[in-house]
Amino acid sequence: MVQLAIRNVSRTLQDNNGQPLEILKDINFQASSGEFISIIGPSGCGKTTLLRLISGLDTPEKGDVTVDGNKVTAPNVSRGYVFQHGSLFPWETIEENISSGLKALNGRNYDKELVQHYIELMGLKGFESSYPHQVSGGMAQRAALARSIVMKPKLLLLDEPMGALDAFTRADVQEVIHQVWQQTKTTMVLVTHDIDEAIYLSTRIIIMTPRPGEIKEIVTNPLDFPRNRTSTEFMDLRKIIQDKLNFY
Repeated sequence: MVQLAIRNVSRTLQDNNGQPLEILKDINFQASSGEFISIIGPSGCGKTTLLRLISGLDTPEKGDVTVDGNKVTAPNVSRGYVFQHGSLFPWETIEENISSGLKALNGRNYDKELVQHYIELMGLKGFESSYPHQVSGGMAQRAALARSIVMKPKLLLLDEPMGALDAFTRADVQEVIHQVWQQTKTTMVLVTHDIDEAIYLSTRIIIMTPRPGEIKEIVTNPLDFPRNRTSTEFMDLRKIIQDKLNFY
């Protein structure tokens, strides 16, 4: 079942001199329920802009974005968003951050057991009362992920959430995201610069051109789970995608 549809979407912004700057051009793709889509391409090609259009934080001049057949015109709790730096509330504890959306919707009657489930799933047990500045970057990103997924979104948008992490922490958060995806069957769209990350997590990989961003190709990932980053098949697919990113 098609859950997300992007049809003929273009977006133009203004540069520092007030001149029009075409960011995205004629974007078309669909995502079925439960897919994991990665969007990869050079800096400035409009990856984050596309994610903002899907979320409803921005609107296109041309074309439309629909989720479950409904046109996206504004943000909605059915579409979660995880930013590169997590954007946790510094004045709230890890548990308070994770439960903040639920409390905003349901007041004191929010599902405390669900919050505890994701605290444990994210490996944050024992850090519930810690503040964001008291935990590692990886823990903060896991908390940000939990804060979004606890709302049970139909679509989770991930804007380079591992981009600022070291290699070991990055791999750890990737495993958590993969586990959440498999458990919840939530449709996920990830923006990344990392080819290995895209291959490891995704069912399909969208390759973007330099600005103005267009879809150069959509690659279906044939690798079965669990995936081995050092396997011949993984490395072969990496080379195929690297070759398609011939503007690097």
